[in-house]
Amino acid sequence: MKSTSGVPAYRRVLLKLSGEALMGSDAYGINLEVLTRIASEIKSVTVIGVQLAVVIGGGNIFRGMAHAARGMDRASADYMGMLATIMNSLALQDALEKLDVPVRVQSALRFEQVVEPYIRRRAIRHLEKGRTVVFAAGTGNPFFTTDTAASLRGAEIGADVLLKATKVDGIYDRDPVKHPDAKRFNQISYNEVLERRLGVMDAASIALCRDQNLSVRVFNITNPGDLMRICLGENVGTLVKGD
Repeated sequence: MKSTSGVPAYRRVLLKLSGEALMGSDAYGINLEVLTRIASEIKSVTVIGVQLAVVIGGGNIFRGMAHAARGMDRASADYMGMLATIMNSLALQDALEKLDVPVRVQSALRFEQVVEPYIRRRAIRHLEKGRTVVFAAGTGNPFFTTDTAASLRGAEIGADVLLKATKVDGIYDRDPVKHPDAKRFNQISYNEVLERRLGVMDAASIALCRDQNLSVRVFNITNPGDLMRICLGENVGTLVKGD
């Protein structure tokens, strides 16, 4: 479904950003140059009429799973990770507003003094009015990843596709960093991703996308313009869909 006239191929898109995507080459935290570039990419697709929602992870600030593995209570660690996603969401909101992009942050945890609570119908209304919506705090529940939150929110708002932004240009049969001869898939089914345990998203997230027939496209967010090319229908990265 490639556009030849600059008309977007998708009406509504859910973009999943990892917290690590905001670090750039830094060891932790938020790299403002990288943040501004990602905000510019988001603006470019909203300008052509794409309704864009974003889910951000918090791994650049706090990794709940890592701390749980070192002995912290898993639920407490996950809640701390959710707070990190709110920090990232506010940073993205600020970067977008500096580019005159209307944006709202909605959180699955209630912090009304800072962000809106997540309300599905209100989120859809924001999108219909041309506002970018950033979903923070994952699902609001421990034991669920932000990948699962992205699949859930994508299904709830009726997204046409879930775009999984990574630092790799798609899904490979093996780690391409460790294996230079790794094969990249142009397209792969949900079931094959699960059977091969390819790990690009957690199993619950992929299964939810499969059950809701929500296609996933995995791409490299560090490649300038790839987000726009995908929204115009170009075959960038790896597409995950039904058999």
